[in-house]
Amino acid sequence: MPHPPAIAARAHHAPPTHSPVKLAETVRNLGRPRVLVVGDVILDRYIWGEAERVSQEAPVILLRESKREVRLGGAANVANMLAGLGAQPVVAGVVGDDSDGRACRGALENAGVATGGLIADPARPTTVKERFLGRAHHRHPHQMLRVDREVRDALSPHVEDALLARVEQLLPTVAAVLLSDYGKGVLTPRVAAGVIAAAKKAGLPVLADPPGSGDCSRFRGATAITPNRTETGRAVGKQIETIGDAEAAGRQLVLEYDLSHAFVTIDSDGIVLAKRVASEEGGAGDCTTSVHPTRRRGVSDITGAGDVVLAVIGLAAAEGLSPEDQARLANVAGGIEVEKVGCAPVTRDEIVADLLSGGRGGAGRIVQDADALAELLAHRQASGQTVVFTNGCFDLLHAGHVASLEEASAQGDVLVVAVNTDASVRGLGKGSDRPLIPEEQRIAMLAALRAVDYVIPMPDATPHRLLRTLRPDVLVKGGTYSRDEIVGHEVVDGYGGSVRPLGVLEGWSTTQIVERIRGESSASDASQSSAPAEDEKIGDDDPTVLMRRAA
Repeated sequence: MPHPPAIAARAHHAPPTHSPVKLAETVRNLGRPRVLVVGDVILDRYIWGEAERVSQEAPVILLRESKREVRLGGAANVANMLAGLGAQPVVAGVVGDDSDGRACRGALENAGVATGGLIADPARPTTVKERFLGRAHHRHPHQMLRVDREVRDALSPHVEDALLARVEQLLPTVAAVLLSDYGKGVLTPRVAAGVIAAAKKAGLPVLADPPGSGDCSRFRGATAITPNRTETGRAVGKQIETIGDAEAAGRQLVLEYDLSHAFVTIDSDGIVLAKRVASEEGGAGDCTTSVHPTRRRGVSDITGAGDVVLAVIGLAAAEGLSPEDQARLANVAGGIEVEKVGCAPVTRDEIVADLLSGGRGGAGRIVQDADALAELLAHRQASGQTVVFTNGCFDLLHAGHVASLEEASAQGDVLVVAVNTDASVRGLGKGSDRPLIPEEQRIAMLAALRAVDYVIPMPDATPHRLLRTLRPDVLVKGGTYSRDEIVGHEVVDGYGGSVRPLGVLEGWSTTQIVERIRGESSASDASQSSAPAEDEKIGDDDPTVLMRRAA
């Protein structure tokens, strides 16, 4: 039976969405399209062990094996990624008529991938990459050796015929076609051209990831290609050093290979999208380009990043999302993937959480509008995450603040920090020269902390108005407060939230630091003081609490 949503998806062209909230909602509402992946199916085998000593037989490290693991690679990994994203993938390719081929087929089926397009060729072995990873003194493993078993020769004509016949049988059941070329001989010029022509005749988007050589010629006429920086440079004969280079190369690729668009992935710089624009006379036209930056990530392993980019773009294309949104989602998914070790599927929930959080450990999480932040937080709460809120001045950010913020972050999944504006600090009676640090700088420093998810300016003396708007699950405050002394507790209690006082880091106080700088207290006085100052808490002293205590 044909896949009914495929026709509707192809007819629908979703406009670009510019809000992370809207894009996250789009991801939540994606269907489960059937997507065909054609290309080089690879079996990755990992052998883990302890690198204990040098062998007596030769000057090599002796690895004592502890476990073996089988993973999917190449086109098989793209299909595996699609399954993790909630699509219904089917893979078409060639494996050997051997035990590795049977193991690969079994691993695909266990991952939820349909294998009706796989052909067993007794004339060639299943492509296998065997990696040996050793740990020294039980520390992080390092790859010591990789052994490849493969044949890179082009498929024989009769195997090409069989593969093309399988693909044509599958096309009426799918919503998009992905070509994953690892240079192992499966995507011959004849196979690639045949798949592209048949898919275009069926009205399906065709997206191709070119091989490491950068040869894109066999993908002429496809909807789009997804080359990385190195592959793009090889394709156009010029190193891609700047974003301008990537834009020029993208335009060249689109026009030279008769593409609708090209996604040039440039690692930490994001993705450059080049799109064909038809001329008014109906000719080939020109290209427009757009740059889709990505945030900086802690890279653990780049393995599989290209596969997940192709998978996400394919899923989004099958669902009719615009190329711009395809690029934005591919950025997010690729970033999540490089933070993982090995080829691990990325889920929709992970993409949604990343879109809504902005990610810890980087800038871009400063929100000026309380209503916009409330919408972000509501989506995160709807996905089961706990929102924690705290507030203060944070003048002269110090170790006491950092420790308290880390403790606050541990109370839930999302930490929101409201920072008193300069005007509100002056209204708190801290002194005519406070704050010492302007609000823009105080906010920027807090936004750079890994423990903090969102920072918002607070123009009021108390957080009551923000609490009513944001409705966090937990209100926390560091210092010597009791629960009922935490300003705003009555608001949070009113809607059923939780209020939690935190501890203090002894010996740290902004007021003490300022007095030391001014010379108003001696080092000996500071060392003899054992009781924490009133402002040894998140965000400095809170005069509303001090006045309440005095009363």
